[in-house]
Amino acid sequence: MRIPFSYSLRNLFTRRLTTFLTAAGMALVVFVFASVLMLSAGLEKTLIETGSDDNVIVTRKAANSEVQSGVERRQAAIVESLPEIATGGDGQPLLTKELVVLISLPKRGSDKPANVVIRGIGPASLALRPQVRLAEGRVPRPGSAEIIAGSSIAKRFKGGGIGERLRFGMRDWTVVGVFDAGATGFNSEIWGDAIQLMQAFRRPVYSSVTFRLRDAGDFAVVKERLDGDPRLTLDVRREKQYYRDQSEAMAKFLRILGLSLTVIFSLGAVIGAMITMYAAVANRVREIGTLRAIGFRRNSILAAFLAEALLLGLIGGISGLIFASCMHLITISTMNWQTFSELAFSFTLTFDIIWKSMLFALIMGFVGGVVPAVRASRLKIVDALRES
Repeated sequence: MRIPFSYSLRNLFTRRLTTFLTAAGMALVVFVFASVLMLSAGLEKTLIETGSDDNVIVTRKAANSEVQSGVERRQAAIVESLPEIATGGDGQPLLTKELVVLISLPKRGSDKPANVVIRGIGPASLALRPQVRLAEGRVPRPGSAEIIAGSSIAKRFKGGGIGERLRFGMRDWTVVGVFDAGATGFNSEIWGDAIQLMQAFRRPVYSSVTFRLRDAGDFAVVKERLDGDPRLTLDVRREKQYYRDQSEAMAKFLRILGLSLTVIFSLGAVIGAMITMYAAVANRVREIGTLRAIGFRRNSILAAFLAEALLLGLIGGISGLIFASCMHLITISTMNWQTFSELAFSFTLTFDIIWKSMLFALIMGFVGGVVPAVRASRLKIVDALRES
């Protein structure tokens, strides 16, 4: 004979207070676990979606980021001559030679300084990034001291709003537009004319060359040609892969940190579940004896108590995920370890995080309930019925 599942549900409902406290402890652990994974996923999504599989980015070999890279004009001209580069509607190649530097700007409200990326762009820069759209104002005029700011910069940094002025590179720059790049890293950048910025920062070389391929399948051919050219010391990557590499170090750190915190908190939750289940066994000894006397097997008793423990884990997992999902509304900023610049991103909840969190909650419930369940199933009928 099998004990019906409703038996386990009724027992949890009868012990409402202990059920609530134990499930709340598990929910807290799942909340921490899911939130850290969401933080890591948000960072990866922001950076990876910044790039495109159709675009190729060329930087100096061994440079971890555009900030550390330098591409000489002669080398940029060689890259520009590749026949595999796509052309735009105006017949010009979809290629841009860009400069990337860091400046320090004070934040609104706190005056706390943070590093911000300044990107010198060319005529094709916007065409290469369809995810970037002008939200208000206009694009900078070539050859002028005009800039446009990402929406995150405009909101969080002094001088980043439209019509405001910033001073860097020993020049005053006017913000003539604000662009929205969605959930990408470009939202945390300031763009201006590459030639003017190179002059202001006294940089004789570009940071990178980005172009679109006529056919995405030509990447291997282009990479082999540039890698084999003795005049070049350049690293060739798909743009999406480049930004995936940018997120790797920080995302790995967040996952390790989250795992460490989760292990510590989960020990407390498992102990709490174990105490709850032991108390349930102690309070229901005569009941267990009666169930055994009327024909229920040891395996049925074991399964019933394990079901209660798994239900506790399920309730805690669902509750923790509900609270963690609210973090999706929060946008935070941190330093990108690859570029040492400020990067704003949001928590991102994915199906992968949901099933991992639920599995983790069920494992906590199982580990916390298996020993008390085994003890309950091994109670002798005579001893259990004699319990007062």
